[in-house]
Amino acid sequence: MGKPLSRAEFGLEAVHQFALESRLKRAIEKEEFKLFYQPLVDLVTGRMVGMEALLRWEVSDLGMMPPSEFIPVAEETGLIVPLGEWVLKTACAQNKRWQNAGFPPLSVSVNLSGRQFHHQNLVEKVEGALRDAALDPQWLDLEITETYAMQDADFTLAILKSMKQLGLRISIDDFGTGYSSLSHLKNFPIDTLKIDRSFVKDLATDAKEEAIVSAIIVLAHSLDMDVVAEGVEMIEELKILRKHHCDKMQGYLFSRPIGVTEFEALLSSGKTL
Repeated sequence: MGKPLSRAEFGLEAVHQFALESRLKRAIEKEEFKLFYQPLVDLVTGRMVGMEALLRWEVSDLGMMPPSEFIPVAEETGLIVPLGEWVLKTACAQNKRWQNAGFPPLSVSVNLSGRQFHHQNLVEKVEGALRDAALDPQWLDLEITETYAMQDADFTLAILKSMKQLGLRISIDDFGTGYSSLSHLKNFPIDTLKIDRSFVKDLATDAKEEAIVSAIIVLAHSLDMDVVAEGVEMIEELKILRKHHCDKMQGYLFSRPIGVTEFEALLSSGKTL
């Protein structure tokens, strides 16, 4: 455990937190955020089949602020709900623009925070975002972390069923880092398990990590789910994932998260893995 904060340090932390919250509120009102996109690649064909929308905030006097700094504050204050709604609407609209521009249709993955997932109007907000963008639901993939999914299994099941009725896809993110109940997992209407980067980064050097990844892939396939490996950076990791029949990957080996203009260039290039 870290050293406890002194009263003075605690006061400074509170001031910083308040200042960041105020800036977040203004940034949401002025829509100062932007989305970056990271490609999702099929490991059989090597082609892009989707992308994950990732929130970025470029602060005028500070530059790009790490999500790890502002997302927890947004979660704690509840600002993550309007912010998440903006991400959902923007990602759906941008995906439709790319389709209208003649690019091959791809799925777009959007992360749902815990607060968003438990918000009473979530399903209506998702339906509204799809309707406003005129995006076919099959091209939207909503991601919820394993930890949030397992907090209240009955509630999760009800929400997931309602969202599946819209025709979209659902993924469990960061799989392997939480405490899944397999009895719940088999009942959830899930399309994809995303293997957390922490299991992928040592694949080439740790036989135990390879065994865990292999077991997750076998489990997912037995439940008729796809598997995505996150954070793939090395060709050795790719080879092992292909050996164990992982379905898809995302990571720096193919592309880092990039802005709209760069992503359009990537689409136009026809790049494959």
